Amino acid sequence: MAGSGTWWKEEVVYQIYPRSFKDSNNDGIGDIRGITEKLDYLKELGITMLWICPIYQSPMDDNGYDISDYCALAPEFGTMEDLDELIAEAGRKGIKIILDLVINHTSDEHQWFREALEHPDSGFHDYYIFREGSKPPCNWRSIFGGSVWEKVEGRDEYYFHAFGKKQPDLNWENEKLRRQLYNMVNGWLEKGIAGFRIDAITFIKKDLSFADREPDGVDGLAKCTKGSRNQPGIGAFLKELKQETFDKHGCVTVAEAPGVPYEDLDEFIGPDGYFSMIFDFRYADLDIASGSEWFKRRSWNVRELGGKIMDSQMAVQKYGWSANFIENHDQPRATTKYLKEAQDDPQAVKMLAAMYFFLRGTPFIYQGQELGMVNFERQSPELFNDISSIDQYQRSLEEGLDPDEALRIVNLRSRDNARTPFPWDGSRYGGFSQSRPWLPMTMEYPVIHAEAQSGVQDSVLEFYKSMIQFRQHGPYRDCLIYGSIRPIESSGNVIAYERQKDDVTIWCYYNFSHTGTQERLPDDAAGAVGIWGNDTDAEIRDGMLCLKPFQAILLKQDVPQSGTHS
Repeated sequence: MAGSGTWWKEEVVYQIYPRSFKDSNNDGIGDIRGITEKLDYLKELGITMLWICPIYQSPMDDNGYDISDYCALAPEFGTMEDLDELIAEAGRKGIKIILDLVINHTSDEHQWFREALEHPDSGFHDYYIFREGSKPPCNWRSIFGGSVWEKVEGRDEYYFHAFGKKQPDLNWENEKLRRQLYNMVNGWLEKGIAGFRIDAITFIKKDLSFADREPDGVDGLAKCTKGSRNQPGIGAFLKELKQETFDKHGCVTVAEAPGVPYEDLDEFIGPDGYFSMIFDFRYADLDIASGSEWFKRRSWNVRELGGKIMDSQMAVQKYGWSANFIENHDQPRATTKYLKEAQDDPQAVKMLAAMYFFLRGTPFIYQGQELGMVNFERQSPELFNDISSIDQYQRSLEEGLDPDEALRIVNLRSRDNARTPFPWDGSRYGGFSQSRPWLPMTMEYPVIHAEAQSGVQDSVLEFYKSMIQFRQHGPYRDCLIYGSIRPIESSGNVIAYERQKDDVTIWCYYNFSHTGTQERLPDDAAGAVGIWGNDTDAEIRDGMLCLKPFQAILLKQDVPQSGTHS
C-alpha cells in the first residue's frame, strides 16, 4: 500500500465537463444534480475520483475558466447545497471529488477587476497587470489570438491577458492578492474536496520587461508563452502556494503545466515538489506545431508517438509521478486523433485504451472516452462554441488556408469535440436532456451511447470496466500501479514497455496496425503467457510474439492463462 502522503497513486480519475455530462432539469445545460444522478454508473465503471471542470460563477466566455466569483457557483449548475450533496453521496460510494483551480486569471466581470477599472487608485488595480501608454506595450499574441493587451476604455492604459480578453491575468507579484487566493483555496479544501486540478499554473509569472519579440505570424505578433510561461522566479510563488494551502490538507494536486523542461521536474513533482503530479502534453500535441497553433498540422507515426510517451515516462519516473491521459476537455477525441481511419474499430479503441492505462502513473479517463466516442464534423464555422476554435479558423484564413481546409483542420482539433453532450442512450439528444443542448451533439441520435454498451460483453465500456478492475484489484495490482517502467524495443507500429516490481515482470505490447506483426521478446520473457488484454492469445514462436491486428496483450511468466477480456 502507498503511504498516506501518496494515496492518490492508487486512484483512477474520471473527468467531468459539467455542462455536458447530464442535464437534470432539462434546460439544455448539464448540472451538479445530473452528476449525482449518475454516480452509480461511475461507481460501476470502477473509478475512484471525479475531476469536475469549473462550476464557479462565470459569464462563461471560456466555459467557466473565466471566474467572476471563486466562492459562488454558476446558477446553471445548481446550488452549494447541490454540491454538498454530491460530495457526500460520492463519498458514500468511495468516490473522491477534485475541482478545477483557476488562479492565473479571473473574468473581467470579477468584482476585483471591476474595482480596478472603476478605481484605478485603489489596491485592486494592482491585483491585475496594467501598463500605461497609447499603444500596446509589446507585440505578444494571446493563446486565444490577438494581442495580450486590451485597452481600458477612456484611458491610455492596457491590461494583460494571456488567454481571452475577458480573462485578465492576476498580478502574482502582489502579496495581498496571493493571500486572498490562498484563503479561497483553503476554504474549498475545508469543504471536503480531495484536491485540485490546477489550470494554466505555469503562466502566473511573467517577464515584466514586456519586450517585443520576433514576430512568428502574419499578424506581426509573437506567441506569448516565451515571456509568460515558466519564467524565472515562478518557483517562489509555487512553493508559497503549496505551503500555505495544499500542505495543510494533505490533498492531491494535478498541475496543468505545459512547457516544463524534463530537467526541472524534480522541482515540480519531486519529493518536495510543488504538486503531486503534472500532465505532460508532448505526446498529446504531436499532431500540431504547438499547443496554441492548431492550424499548423504535422504528420507523425506510431514510432514517434511511442517515443514521446516513453521519453515522458522515463523522465517523470526519475523524479516523481505522472498523470496519464489521452483525452481531456481541451483535446479532440483520442480515437480520431491516434487511430485515424480505425477510429470505429472497437478492437483498436480497446488497444489504445490499454496502452495508456497501464503506464506508470495515475490514469485519467475523460467522459465518453470509455464509450469510444469519436470527433464530430461540423459543416460551418458558425457551429463552433469554443473561442479557441473560432480563433484558429480565422488565423488559418489569415495564414493563407482556404475555407474548406481551415474548417477541416478546426474539425480535427476543436476543443468542442470533447465538449459535446454525453450520450446516455440512442434517443434524440442522447438522453442528456429533453431540451436542445447548449452545444450540438456529436450525433443528434447517437450510435455510440452508454445504454447500448452497458452489460454487453465485447463493448468498449465493459472493456474499460475490466481494465480498471484488473489494475485496481487484480493479482498484479502492485506491479501495475507501483512498478517501474522501461521501453521495449519494437517495430514501427507497435508500442511496448515493461512493468516490474520485486519478482514480478509484466511485458505489455500494443499493435497499432490493422495487420499482424511479429515482435522479438526480451530474453527473460521466454515462455510468457497472456494474462490480460483485448485478446490474451499469446502466440510465441522461436522467441517471437505474433501480434494480431490491434491486439493489446500483457504477458507474464509462469501463470495460468485467464480468459480473454474483449
